[in-house]
Amino acid sequence: MAVDAAHATEATPALVDPVRFEEYRRELTGYCYRMLGSAFEAEDAVQDVMLRALRASDGFAGRSSLRSWLYRIATNICLDMLRSRKRRAWPVALGSPSPPDGDLLGPQLPEHTWVSPVADVAVLPAAGDPAEIAVARDTIKLAFVTALQHLTGRQRAVLLLNQVLRFDAAEIAEQLDTTVPAVYSALQRARARLGAQPAPQPTAAVDADQAALLARYVAAFERYDISALVALLQADAIQSMPPFAMWLRGAEDIGSWMLGPGAGCRGSRLIATAANGSPAFGQYRVDPAGGHAPWALQVLEISGGRVSELHFFLDTSQLFPLFGLPARL
Repeated sequence: MAVDAAHATEATPALVDPVRFEEYRRELTGYCYRMLGSAFEAEDAVQDVMLRALRASDGFAGRSSLRSWLYRIATNICLDMLRSRKRRAWPVALGSPSPPDGDLLGPQLPEHTWVSPVADVAVLPAAGDPAEIAVARDTIKLAFVTALQHLTGRQRAVLLLNQVLRFDAAEIAEQLDTTVPAVYSALQRARARLGAQPAPQPTAAVDADQAALLARYVAAFERYDISALVALLQADAIQSMPPFAMWLRGAEDIGSWMLGPGAGCRGSRLIATAANGSPAFGQYRVDPAGGHAPWALQVLEISGGRVSELHFFLDTSQLFPLFGLPARL
C-alpha cells in the first residue's frame, strides 16, 4: 500500500524554503517519467509533488533529507496514478511487422497506449559526474522505459530508487512504509523480470563519428535520397509511428515504405533536438499553404555506427512545445 503523503509530514514543524523544491524538479521529472512512461503525466505528477510539498513544508521534520522526503511524495503520487492505468506498450509488442506497401496505417490509438518520448533537457542533469549522467541517459532510453512497464508499480519504484537514484534499502523502506527485507525481495523480483526484457544500450555523448552519421542522415532525408538513407540503417532496423500500431522491420522495407505510402515526407526539413538520451529531430513536411508544418518527432537509436531504430511520434501538437520546437517553418 502506498503511503499517504500526509504521513510523510507528520512531525514537529521545521520550515523548508519552498525555493529549494525547484532544485529537484528535473530529477523528479526523470523519476516520474521512468515510473509512468509519459512525459505529460510526469509533468503533472511533479507539479502535484511541488504543490503537496508546499502545503506540507511546515510539517517537514528533517528526519530524512529533503530529497528523500520529496521522493516519498513523488512515489506515492506515481503509484496512485498507476493504479488507474493500463501498461503502456510499444508497436513491436502489439503484432507482426506491417507490409511496406500497405496504404493503411490502421486505427489511431490513444496517447495512453504508448510510451511517449521525453526531452533530455527536462530530465537529464545539466552538469555533474559524466558517469552519473551516462547512467541517467541510459535509463530514459525508450527500450528501458518500455521494459519497466512489465514491472509492478512498487517494483519499478524500488528498482529506480536503488539502481538509478542510489537510495539505500533502509531509505527506500521508509519511503514505501515497508521493511528492508521487503525492499530486497521486490528488487530481486524486478531484476528477474527485467532479465527477460531488452537491456538499454550504453550510450555516450555524441562523438565525431555519430555526429557525421547524423549529418548524413539529415542530408539524405531532406534530399529524400532513400537509397542513401537506407545505406545508413542496420539491415534489421525497425521503424514505428505512434499513435498508429503499424511498424516495419528491415532497411529495405523501410525504404520501400518511404517511397510508397510515406512519400508525402518528400521535401521535409529537420530540426535537431534530443529525446530519451538519443538524437532526435523535429520533422516538418511541406505545407500546401506555404512553408513547412510539423509532422513528427523522430527519435533515433544508433548501434554499430548505423541507425538501428526510427520512431516517428506524430502527436506534434503536444510534443513540439515540450521540446521547444517552432510551431512551423
